[in-house]
Parts: sequence; structure tokens; C-alpha cells
Amino acid sequence: MQKSTNSDTSVETVTSTRQATGAVQMRIKNANSNHDRLSQSKSMILTDVGKVTEPISRHRRNHSQHVLKDVIPPLEQLMVEKEGYLQKAKIADGGKKLRKNWSTSWIVLSSRKIEFYKESKQQALSNVKTGHKPESVDLYGAHIEWTTEKSSRKNVFQITTVSGNEFLLQSDIDFIILDWFHAIKNAIDRLPKDSYCSSRNLELFKIQRSSSTELLSHYDSDIKEQKPEHRKSLMFRLHHSASDTSDKNRVKSRLKKFITRRPSLKTLQEKGLIKDQIFGSHLHTVCERENSTVPRFVKQCIEAVEKRGLDVDGIYRVSGNLATIQKLRFIVNQEEKLNLDDSQWEDIHVVTGALKMFFRELPEPLFPYSFFERFVEAIKKQDNNTRIETIKSLVQKLPPPNRDTMKVLFKHLTKIVARASKNLMSTQSLGIVFGPTLLRAENETGNMAIHMVYQNQIAELMLSEYSKIFGSEED
Repeated sequence: MQKSTNSDTSVETVTSTRQATGAVQMRIKNANSNHDRLSQSKSMILTDVGKVTEPISRHRRNHSQHVLKDVIPPLEQLMVEKEGYLQKAKIADGGKKLRKNWSTSWIVLSSRKIEFYKESKQQALSNVKTGHKPESVDLYGAHIEWTTEKSSRKNVFQITTVSGNEFLLQSDIDFIILDWFHAIKNAIDRLPKDSYCSSRNLELFKIQRSSSTELLSHYDSDIKEQKPEHRKSLMFRLHHSASDTSDKNRVKSRLKKFITRRPSLKTLQEKGLIKDQIFGSHLHTVCERENSTVPRFVKQCIEAVEKRGLDVDGIYRVSGNLATIQKLRFIVNQEEKLNLDDSQWEDIHVVTGALKMFFRELPEPLFPYSFFERFVEAIKKQDNNTRIETIKSLVQKLPPPNRDTMKVLFKHLTKIVARASKNLMSTQSLGIVFGPTLLRAENETGNMAIHMVYQNQIAELMLSEYSKIFGSEED
């Protein structure tokens, strides 16, 4: 009886041992099976070079940062190319005009941006509050040019960004501002000419341009992990980006057909739909049309200024309302009769602004391009009498419309200078205003700052020595 009990116990022990062994084997088999499935799933996402794609983060913001780190270097790592103090004024923000307010700023130029500090960068970084960033200018697609219309100060150039921001930079020291102009221009020229893709649009750009199914599956899995409302929003953007592209292509096609079928300017003028323009036409064309050597509009503006503007403070230097000037421009181009004594032209600065705009919009300036270098060489001469005689000889060689219009204009400006005690416009002030407007090079490839100095000096000399250059006889 005892033996039987012992045998039953041994049978149960063997049975339980086999069951335990079987369970362990099942767990091992299941583990191997899971490992096989994992290996199979990994093999399905192997790239062509045999690498496994990295796991996708659930946070899209972090993922975009990882994608961008190999494409665009962090701004903090950009090398500083130039820094120093300049006068700065921001005159537009996103296309919206701002009141001009000059201030001294510490300018830091790197390979693709400019930063503005109120003090030197080292002091600013030590005093700056946490999270505060200096104002900066992205140089991708930016445009830089010298300007004399945006400020009465000398040595001013303007930077315009693709986002519609406009900045004026200035220094009274010629070589400093010139060095800054070339440094910024070189930085802009080194940047890619194609449109800059911001980090916000880079992922969408990749989806639109890439034909890789791997990248699409990447975003598909990322979309599935998002919340339903976020997933719908992203899918909406993805589907509509393709339709937007096709819509743009259709619009381009229609515009191309319209442009190729539109009538010529000559046809529109013959039908009377477009009248002959005053602004933007060649000087000789306007004069031939009016059978005169001085445009009628120039005479009308000069007459109005001499009637009620000789004693006005800052005449020709102060800008008039641009909208009203454009309205006057439109009327001059569309109608034959113009009455500058009308109350809507009450502000004399509107009249002077329109006159300056007329000369500025001439396809070829009042001093023809072919004479530019000769006038510059004349003003460089050391002897004053030689300068005067050389410029007088050049003036006599000008085409009649240029010579006669120039004579009428500078005679008028001498009357402005004669009232300088009241209007505060000296010969030098008028030279700064009219020099770059009347005299400029055809291709601004040389030293623009030096050209600007010569332009001002030529206008000043023709004002101060008017009687010797043009003669003292009355018109």
C-alpha cells in the first residue's frame, strides 16, 4: 500500500515536471515567434542601402527640429562677419509704413541675417532679460540700395526683406557706410537665389516634392498617432496643397493666353483707350508732342512754387502727401488741363513732390547717360574756372530739350537759394535733393557713395555759377 502511494506520487511529480517543461518551451516558442514577426516587420522598412529607419517621434515639433538640423544650421552658430554702430530707422513692418525714428544701434552682420542691439552685443547679452531676442533682418531674398528720397540725411541705404520690412542705415562717415553697404550686399549675393523655405513649411515641401513611398508612409504613421482633430486638419492641408498647385497652373495658363492676345500699346493709343503719358516718357518725346523744348508740366510747377512757395520752410526738401502726389500724377497723365491753383493742390509740397517725381521717372535722366562720366570728370578738376568752363561746354552740347529744361529748372532754383534766410534751403541742400535725381549713371556698378558726392557737387556748382554756365540774359 505504501509502495502504491509512492508510485502515484512519482507519477504526479513526473507529470507536473513535464507540464512545467512544456510551459517553458511554449514561452520560448512564443518569444521566438514574436522575435520573428519583429524581424519581419523590420525587414519591411529597410531602405535601399540596408539601413533601418529611425523610430518616429510622436511629437511633430521635435521631429521637425531633427529634420531641419541637417538642412539649416542654427542661427547661433553663424559666424559674425561685421559689427559696429550705425544709425538705424525702421520705416515699414510687413508692408505697413511706420513713422521714421532714427536711433543708434549696434549692428551685427552674420552670413544670413543682421541683428540690431541698443548697445554692443557683449553688453546686450549680459544685460538682456531671459527670453528676449534682438530685432533681426533675414537676408534671404532681401534687397539693398542707396536712397536719397527716404531721408534728408546723407549716406543712407535701404534694406527691404521678402516679408515687407524696410530698414534705413546711415553714417556720416563715408568709408564706414560704404564698407557696411558692400559687406551686406556681399552677404545677400552669397545666399541662394531661390525662395527660402522656412522651417514651418519644410516638411510640407518634402511631401509635395518627394516621390518616396517611404516618406509618405512616414507621415501616414505620424498622422495615425495624432488626435482625430489634428489628423483631419493635416489631411485637409495635404489634399488641398495638390489642388492649389493645379489651380495655380491653370491661372498661369490663362494669364499667358491673355498676355499673348492682348492688344499692343500702339493699338490702345490709336483707339483712345490709353492717352500719351507725361510721367515715365522720354523728355524729347514729351517736348515733341507739345512742340516745345520745356515740358508744360515743368513750367506749371515752377510757376506755382514761385507764386506761393519761395518762402516756405524746407521747400523741395520736405515731402508732400504721397497719395495726393499720385493723384496729381494720374490727372496729368489723363487730362490735358491742369490748374495747380485748385484747392486740392493747396499744399505746395505736393507740387514740388510731383515735379521731383517727374524728373525721377524719366527713362533717361535730365543729364543724359552718355554725359555722366564727362560731367564727373569736369567736377574733379582742381581749378574752379576750368571746372566752370568745362561744364559750360558740356551743357551747350546737350540736346535742346535737356539744355533748355535744365536752364529753366536751375534758374528757378537760384530764386529758392536767394530766399534761403526764410526757406532754409541753401545751395548745398538743393544739391543733395536734386543731384541724384537729375544725374545718375546708367549702370550703378561703381562706387555709388562717391558718385553721390559728385552728383551733389555738380548740382551745387551749376546753382552757384548759374550766370557763368547758362548766361545772365532773361528767358
